Amino acid sequence: MSVTIEVEQATTPVPEAPVEPLSQAEQVVQSAGIVSASVVVSRISGLLREMVMAYAFGAGFRHDAFLLGFRIPNLSRDLFAEGALASSFIPTFTHSLVKADKRDADELARQLTSLILVVVGTFCVLGMIFAPQLVSLLAPGFAMQPEKFDLAVRLTRIMFPFLLLIALSTQAMGMLNAQGSFGIPATASIFFNAGAVGFGLLLGYVVGPHIGLQPIEGMAYGIVAGGFMQLAWQLPRLRSMGFRLYPAWRWTHPGIRRIGRLMLPAVISSLAMQINLVVNTSFASRLSDPIRGANGPVSWLGYSLRFVQFPMGVFAVAFASAMLPSVSRSAAAKDFNEFRKTTARSLTMVFLLTIPSALLLMVLGKAMIGAVYQSGHFVAYDTQQTAIALACYAAGLVSFASARVLTPAFYALSDARTPMYLTLLSIFANVALPLFLLDVMNMSFAAMALTTSIAMTLESACLFEGLRRKLGGLEGRILADRFVRIVAAGMVMALPLAIADWEFTRHFEATRLTYLCELLFLAPLGVVLFAATAKLFAVEELESATNFFLTPLRRRIFGARDKVRVNAG
Repeated sequence: MSVTIEVEQATTPVPEAPVEPLSQAEQVVQSAGIVSASVVVSRISGLLREMVMAYAFGAGFRHDAFLLGFRIPNLSRDLFAEGALASSFIPTFTHSLVKADKRDADELARQLTSLILVVVGTFCVLGMIFAPQLVSLLAPGFAMQPEKFDLAVRLTRIMFPFLLLIALSTQAMGMLNAQGSFGIPATASIFFNAGAVGFGLLLGYVVGPHIGLQPIEGMAYGIVAGGFMQLAWQLPRLRSMGFRLYPAWRWTHPGIRRIGRLMLPAVISSLAMQINLVVNTSFASRLSDPIRGANGPVSWLGYSLRFVQFPMGVFAVAFASAMLPSVSRSAAAKDFNEFRKTTARSLTMVFLLTIPSALLLMVLGKAMIGAVYQSGHFVAYDTQQTAIALACYAAGLVSFASARVLTPAFYALSDARTPMYLTLLSIFANVALPLFLLDVMNMSFAAMALTTSIAMTLESACLFEGLRRKLGGLEGRILADRFVRIVAAGMVMALPLAIADWEFTRHFEATRLTYLCELLFLAPLGVVLFAATAKLFAVEELESATNFFLTPLRRRIFGARDKVRVNAG
């Protein structure tokens, strides 16, 4: 009998080839991809919330009042939270982490928490007291309809505490982003939308009839509940990093003074978009549509803005969120060459993502609005008018996005005054232009959206020139070359889509199903056509854009595999 003995030969492991570390600019692209994927889900949940509102309330006076009541704390939200607070806090908190230590950064955060409770809490109380004056100031046309005016005042008072919750949520977001955690903060708004709809419907339609609460008031209380859920979602991750939002009732940290110096100019800089929207609401509240009368223009502008805010959040906000901690670290280390590369690369990527988005909104905007909103009280005429406003807003999408990316670069350099001055110029333009377009050229409510786009284009151009001079260059030739190539690829995409859209309109009835079928066919076709054309035109950033979209999926798949391997080991 023979016995075979197998001997396992020892093998010398072959060393893996060293992986070249990603540049800071590429890290920003990957981080932005993670934020973007989270924001996509968040925006979809927000769109579902808007669909519920459109179905239940249409474009009538109740929804007009709700929009104004929500817009007032939202304006304050940019004053005290996601705009100014994030822009001034993140660079300061990052500086503490880089130059000092974690304990120093924690002390800064705790002192800021107490300051937010005092300042923002007081502002909320004052806003609730003076709600009638705010409604009169921001929508003087509502005064001609007493029921609409009174409802707007009640809804404003209900939703004002939302501001305090969002300010604390923004602080938590800044602390997480500064430490490289982007996914949790980006998904927090999903919980806001879920809470707003869930609690809103519960209070408005289940509990409300028994306690004398109108459905629209229940939806307003849902906004506050959603704000609480947005904050609560981030706290466990913050605790795992060793931080708490416990207040420290002393304001002696040097970082508090630095935040204070940046805060006031940042407040004004953050006002541009919101004040422009308030100006639009003010003008639109005085207009009368031949079919819908006074109840329509404000809602059409509000619904159309939702579609512009989607690519803004998915692309521009994602890059701004990922870029600010990165360039803040470069500024703290005085590595301005890396600062320039990161900013220019982020701007190029924003061009690549928002130019085709703007063209798609212009060409397929009516189909998008009809597929999402056209049901219940939202009729075909509302779809048509909202699409006109959307085309005018979309004309400024690239400018909105560029300004969103450029402004944080100034804050990282501790310069908040330049964006402030340019914002004031933008606000002036947005106030002066409607007077010309409405009175001289006799344009409709869509002039409000068009003037906002023009004003933001002026601001973004000035921001770019100011940053270029401050840094001694910003790779302007490369940016101009990419911009021209991307626009050319976008036009090649837009022309056949416009022809196809016209054929759909000519041969089929304007129903929600028709619009949905059109979108399912033409939107993917447009994306493929643009990608192929951009590759033909040698747009080098196309590969980075692919990584931008695939990074979250790769992390999900390969990250899970790595975790399984570790657990098995």
